[in-house]
Amino acid sequence: MNALTLDQAVHHVTTTNPAFKVGTADIRGIQYPVFENIPPHIRALMQASHEIQGNGAAEYIVYENERWSYDEFCRETNKVAHVLQSELGVCQGDPVAVAMRNCPEMVILTAAIASVGAVIVFVNAWWTTQELDYALKDSGTKTVFADALRIERLLSLTKDADLQLIGVRDGEDLTELRYSVLRDAMVDDSWPTVDIHTDDDFAIMYSSGTTGQPKGVVQTHRGALSSVFTWLMQAVLAPLLDPPEEGAPPAPRPAVLVVTPLFHVTASHSLFLLSIPAGAKFVMLPKWDAENAVNVIRDENVTRFIGVPTQSADLMAKAMQMNETLPLLDHVGAGGAKRPAAQVTELAELFPNAKVATGWGMTETNANGIGISGPDYVARPGSAGRLYPPIQQLKFLDDDGCEVPTGTVGEITVKSASNMRCYLNKPEATDEIFQDGWLRSGDLGTIDEDGFVTIVDRKKNIIIRGGENIACLDVEGAIHRHPAVAEVCVFSVPDDRLGETVGASIQLKQDVNLTAEELCKFLADHIAHFKIPQHIWFQRDPLPRVATGKIDRRVARETCLKTIEKDQL
Repeated sequence: MNALTLDQAVHHVTTTNPAFKVGTADIRGIQYPVFENIPPHIRALMQASHEIQGNGAAEYIVYENERWSYDEFCRETNKVAHVLQSELGVCQGDPVAVAMRNCPEMVILTAAIASVGAVIVFVNAWWTTQELDYALKDSGTKTVFADALRIERLLSLTKDADLQLIGVRDGEDLTELRYSVLRDAMVDDSWPTVDIHTDDDFAIMYSSGTTGQPKGVVQTHRGALSSVFTWLMQAVLAPLLDPPEEGAPPAPRPAVLVVTPLFHVTASHSLFLLSIPAGAKFVMLPKWDAENAVNVIRDENVTRFIGVPTQSADLMAKAMQMNETLPLLDHVGAGGAKRPAAQVTELAELFPNAKVATGWGMTETNANGIGISGPDYVARPGSAGRLYPPIQQLKFLDDDGCEVPTGTVGEITVKSASNMRCYLNKPEATDEIFQDGWLRSGDLGTIDEDGFVTIVDRKKNIIIRGGENIACLDVEGAIHRHPAVAEVCVFSVPDDRLGETVGASIQLKQDVNLTAEELCKFLADHIAHFKIPQHIWFQRDPLPRVATGKIDRRVARETCLKTIEKDQL
């Protein structure tokens, strides 16, 4: 079979495979290209995937020494779904929060909450009590499933809020309501029968923004599943674009290793949700450990690894040390941050059977967007890739909202059924990011004649530390709480391992002293540890300003970074 062009392959698949038939639909008053035949919601996705998952007998979840078949996963999901309804009083449309480290219960709760038409609220497991309090109040959440560390942070909130806390795993000893007790007392493991519309809300994920407080990104069932089936289609397109050699052995059953938090779309969408219709085994690590990851990839026949670039570097270094080439690994992806160009070739050489990959997507797009892998990526290590077909549209806009010519820097703007519904409780921010169904990403880039996109900068003041988005204003707001601080400017500091870390230039009030250690200790009660600056510059003089009187973030950053360069000489 001869290789097809991308346009030819897309036309062939969309016209011959009913699963990927494309039509149009009116979504909130705007016409979008959509997949016509995909499951309408998450519960239907699980039901439709039973045969794909070996008629339910296939091993599905692996977590240390614990194993679930797909049937066992579905039965526990359904039991928990009935517990939500009959024991906890959760109704369709109610928000239910999950606050915990990655574990099987987190994906079971995600599926169960979605199956009864409730809305899962993903909260960052690293958040402080103050940050958790904001998200729970913003989302109106009253029911929270949490492990021990998160419960310890939440207990003080129960005094003033009518929170229903359910302990999970090590959290069961800290709450009256216990996940395992509720689950084991439920006999009914039938599928729930709640009538869920495809454009009903599925989840709220909090994404750091430029306004200081995180924004609640409201995702619908259609939005999430549009992304899932976009990625499924890429696997169908692959052999048409690059036909396998005649007589090549069949590919092994896909198996994914989850090493990033499930409260981010990289893990929740492109790994967990995608694993269901892909028939993939879902392997979880309780925490990141490169040596353990190498052993698990080898022993569990993992084929797909997606982590932040730091984790790819750790995996590569440890595999070299252990003399492991991991021959079944066929995909080494990066999400959450840009991978250093040099790492692309190094990974391709160490893992010759794997396609090294990267991409661009947002919480606001349900992780759908742009991608590149294999030889294309090796040849263009600075590129984010091409737009995933067939239901997305892409353009690049200037500050006035006009489209710029090919090769010219503009704001990446996408229109897709995968896009979020809105920012929760923030109509002005929603109106600002949406224009007639087009979502303005805040990222600046260019596109070449072949459709490859290169991201060059960000319009918004966001630091991406090891895949975690950090709003500069969020950190500045926390630092301003300290009585010794007159003003502050937060910015990114380049870092070989994490990509970027947090830096802060701080003007202290006159006759007041403050050390970096004292400030970091103070900040630990106000913001998550990954947001606390690793580089701090104190001064008595005012920070630099532009003509309008605003702090000149660029000059402040450049001035501080020069001191690092001098120290390195």
